[in-house]
This record gives sequence, C-alpha cells and structure tokens, in this order.
Amino acid sequence: MADNVVDGVVEPPAPGDVLPLPEPGSDDDRQIEALGAEALRRGEVGIVVLAGGMATRMGGVVKALVEAVDGLTFLDVRLRELDAAERRYGRRPPLFMMTSAATDGPIREALGDRADGLGIGLFQQGVALRETPEGDVFRDDAGKPSEYAQGHGDLVDAFRDSGLLDAFVAAGGRTLMLANLDNLGATLDAAVTDWHLAHDAGLTCEVVDAAGDRGGWPVRWNGRPVILEDFRLPPGFDPSSAGVFNTNTFHVDAAELVAHEADWTWFRVEKEVDGRTAIQRERLLGELTSHLETRFLQVPRSGPGSRFLPVKDHDELAARRPELRDALTARGILG
Repeated sequence: MADNVVDGVVEPPAPGDVLPLPEPGSDDDRQIEALGAEALRRGEVGIVVLAGGMATRMGGVVKALVEAVDGLTFLDVRLRELDAAERRYGRRPPLFMMTSAATDGPIREALGDRADGLGIGLFQQGVALRETPEGDVFRDDAGKPSEYAQGHGDLVDAFRDSGLLDAFVAAGGRTLMLANLDNLGATLDAAVTDWHLAHDAGLTCEVVDAAGDRGGWPVRWNGRPVILEDFRLPPGFDPSSAGVFNTNTFHVDAAELVAHEADWTWFRVEKEVDGRTAIQRERLLGELTSHLETRFLQVPRSGPGSRFLPVKDHDELAARRPELRDALTARGILG
C-alpha cells in the first residue's frame, strides 16, 4: 500500500554486500566450522523459532503439530535437531519458541514438562483487533471482534518481556539463530554460526538465489544494507535486480537484542476475512536490518545442504517431503 513505501534511494546490493558461505569441505569451511563448534560446545548458541500466527494455513491445525516427514511433526523435528546438536557437540542448545494466542496452548500441551523455561522456553507474540477500511472494529460473521497475531516483528519485545532473553545471556548465551518453524532447512550449523561471529556485525541475514519469490529483498536503502518487503519498494524498482532473496533466517548477537530500543514500524496490511477486506497493523522481523549493522550470507537453496525449505500449506509440504528427508538425513536429524 502507498503508505508503506519507503522514502529515499533504493538500489540493488553493492559489491561485497552478499557473501557466500564457504564450500563444504574447503579449508575455509573446516576452519570456521571448528570455531563455531566450540561456541556450541560452550553453550553460547540458542535457537528461536517463530511458531505464532493464527493456525489458518493448515486447515485450522497448529502447524507445529502437523506431520512434516516420516511420522514426525514440525515440533518433533525441531526437538530432534537439539538431539543431533547434543550428540555432535556434547551440549544441548536451548530452544525458544514464539507462539501466539492460537498456538501456545497446543504447543505447551505437546511439550509437557519439557517446556521448563531453561532447555525449552515459550513466549507469546501480541494480539490485536482487525479494523474495517473505514477504521471501525472488524467483526466476524458471528459478530465478534476479529483478532489477529501482530506479526513476527513482535519477537524482540516479547522475548525480552518474557525474561528468557536475559536468562540466556546471563547463562553465557552469545548468539541466537532466528528461524521460521516451517523452514526445516534452517538448522543450527557450526559453520554458519562462526561466519556470523567472524564478520563483525550484529546481524547476519541468510539469503538464497532469487527464483520468482515474493517477500523480503536484500537491497541498499539510502546506502544501508537492509531487507525491504515487496510492498515497501518504490514504484519502478525491480526486486529481481537484488539477485538474492531473504529467507527470514537471522543470526543475531543476543546482547544486541537486549539493548535494542529503536521504534518499530507498524505496516498497514489488507486481508480477506470472511469474504471481506480487513485491515491489520503488523511488525516485521526483517526490520531489524534497518537498526542493526547487517551482513548478507548467501546459503544453498537446493540439494541436501539447502537452508531454505519453506512450507506454507499441505500442497507445498507434500511436494517438499523428499527434499526435507534428504536434508534432515544429511544433518543427522533423521536416520
């Protein structure tokens, strides 16, 4: 929408803005993997998974509890990822999950006593009421005010308010991988962790080759490397000129999140609800790139090493299962 479009100059990434992950098995790869492994062994690395939303895309079933592959739910796979890391590095990284009013209860029930706030911690994103285009409260077909989750940009405030972020840092935590629940390609990787640590930026954003995508684009905005969503780009700017696409997987210094005080932008988004237009105000996690010094890391999009295997609905899940199985087996999470 017009009021979401940025002011100023938007350009494709400059030379050197997007850097590749070293080839697996290369000398550079072995060196940084060894350093990243040491950070994992010291307990300095944690995972934050975005598991909120309104549980609508999978037919009203909470996606975390949908079977992803080989009888395992998305949540099961994330837990097996912790098992694999513990086997490999001798230490189990903590898992934090941002839930919503719609997903928190079922996920807590599935986790039971494992959600102890230490090894596994849950915190909720905010909820708000939809509006009509005229600015009134939007009501559903039953006449009730229609609620929605405010977007994954809630993560920083909600994580801090929960106390879990401070506890992670107090226990020696240094680095957090932030990833979507439904992108099972985004797993903990010692080489990626150390690439982030070695490149002297508060935030590393994973990107992949662009392939007809819609969403967030790595660009330069007024000379600064940032992620801008399609709806924020000025008319006439060709997003494919970026060459790469944002995966919504980030690696961030935990201390940067603790100290982050910048105001977030609320974006006006139109949704079809009960056959009518509703207005939502949402925050986006990618806006962190507008506040923290950011590096773009290009990671594989295809093959067993793919770090971008998103699943939005049942059809995409069915098509992705062979890729998911190959990738998770190669990483010791399946098999």
